[in-house]
Amino acid sequence: MSDEPTVLYLRFRRIGGGLPDSADHEGLLALLGAFTPVVEAAPPGAALADVGGALRYFGQDVTGLASVIRVRALALHGVDCAIGAAANPMLARMAARQAAPGTTFVVPPGGAAGFLASKPVAALDGVGAATARTLCGYGLDSIGRTAAAPLATLQRITGVRAGRELWERANGIDRTRVVSDAAARSVAAERTFPRDELDPGRHRRALLSLTEELGARLRGDGQVCRSLAVSVRYADRSGYSTLTRSRTLQEPTAHSAALTALAYRIQDSFALQRARVRGIGLRAEGLHGAEGASHQLTFDPVDERARRIEAVSDRLRARFGPQAVKPGRLAA
Repeated sequence: MSDEPTVLYLRFRRIGGGLPDSADHEGLLALLGAFTPVVEAAPPGAALADVGGALRYFGQDVTGLASVIRVRALALHGVDCAIGAAANPMLARMAARQAAPGTTFVVPPGGAAGFLASKPVAALDGVGAATARTLCGYGLDSIGRTAAAPLATLQRITGVRAGRELWERANGIDRTRVVSDAAARSVAAERTFPRDELDPGRHRRALLSLTEELGARLRGDGQVCRSLAVSVRYADRSGYSTLTRSRTLQEPTAHSAALTALAYRIQDSFALQRARVRGIGLRAEGLHGAEGASHQLTFDPVDERARRIEAVSDRLRARFGPQAVKPGRLAA
């Protein structure tokens, strides 16, 4: 597997602040499509692009091509880009978090270990707050220490499959690829507060409204999703920053309660209890038809009752509109 930096992760921001709207986001994806056909949407404000086949064609290295894309995005859409470039999507996303607006951060060939070594283990995709605390209890508080740990040790701590994935990610290995048709395989929504919001209860309510909205949309379209990604835009010393993390569901679903539970766990993993939050986004990924999904049967009457209520609520919304039924926590 080549470690040449051919994958770009682009974080879009309007000049003056704020995410691009859906029309601008589509335009930005089309702009990237002029450079490479391998473009994956990451709404509401980002995209992945594999430019391995474009570098020679345009006669640019990855930094030069990223600069050309940034200039065109700024000129045509009034949108600036912070760009991460690396050999795989995971490293590109992490590099983009370190890139300031208007710059490109490149993880060079052979540089993954040095780039990752000093970062906290919680910075890895798939490592939530609970897993990070467990690893820290064993002295594995950084990605470098985790990468150096024997695979068998990580598997004893976190489980066989999770331990393998953790070891690979800590060593800079990401087996996913940029998927050019991913725009059709994800749906997203966001909530923006009129001002920086400090109240964690309001953050929770916004996330609940997002899971209810996406759950209803998925069920209405006869689809389920495999994973969720939560993005939180918050104020910091440099202005505004955005954190995004994704998790895989136990089983593909469009059940709002399952989506909400996972979204809350992702939100908790950010540890932003006192943050001044300006916006929250939610993306349902890995969509496919509900007819091909299986549901693990349980003897939990609460879950069964919730699913029956959900089905009735969907019928009422279809007849009287999307606001006809909502959870009591949102109606209060």
